[in-house]
Amino acid sequence: MTAAPQDESTGRLIAQATEDISTLIRAEMALAKDDLAQAGKRVGVGAGLFGAAGVIALYGLGVLLSAAVLGLANVTDPWLAALIVAVALFVVAGAAALLGKSNVSKVAQAPAARVESVQADVAAAKGNPS
Repeated sequence: MTAAPQDESTGRLIAQATEDISTLIRAEMALAKDDLAQAGKRVGVGAGLFGAAGVIALYGLGVLLSAAVLGLANVTDPWLAALIVAVALFVVAGAAALLGKSNVSKVAQAPAARVESVQADVAAAKGNPS
């Protein structure tokens, strides 16, 4: 059973406050660590999607070159089919690049809120509430 605050000594109250602040700061640091881990995962996914966009664009270039060769060699319909496939590949590459950019841009936003929270806790611990 815990005694009422008015029954506690000043030293005990200060010790309890110090312990509570220490626990709070440790918890905030653990949350910040988790935020950074998630940010790292997002960067990895974004980089993978950028890589996929590059590979797909390279295949699109190969198909586009094939379309040019077929167009020059035959001057018939097969080159048009190859051109449509190339355009479709470039559309897929563009979509992958946009998804990659979206994932990478989210990274900078996540840790900022956690940093502000930790700074507010440290300021409160020092007795400078802001």
